[in-house]
Amino acid sequence: MAMDISGTVVALLPQQSGQGKNGVWKKQEFILEQPGQYPKKVCLSLWGEKVDENRLTIGEKITASVNIESREYNGRWYTDVRAWKITRQSGGGGNETPPPADDFIPESSGSDDLPF
Repeated sequence: MAMDISGTVVALLPQQSGQGKNGVWKKQEFILEQPGQYPKKVCLSLWGEKVDENRLTIGEKITASVNIESREYNGRWYTDVRAWKITRQSGGGGNETPPPADDFIPESSGSDDLPF
């Protein structure tokens, strides 16, 4: 399932990395707060080269194009909201540079070594 989520980056979680059967992997999770009368927070993740291409900062207003996927592991279900494109919203002043062009190809299988 693919969709766009817009909001403000309110937290950056510690970057994670490891070694899988397909080589080294890294992941950056961040919390995006959606505006509204009752603001909602969503935990999203960037994987691999997307971490370096999209250096996020707290307070930044973005739109994240995401894929949502759930996986079962030992009888429990885990949901991953993976950002594959970040668009910075203009209008806050400053000289923001757009992220690099994105040649994303969705993964067709869950072939990583993660349990979720």
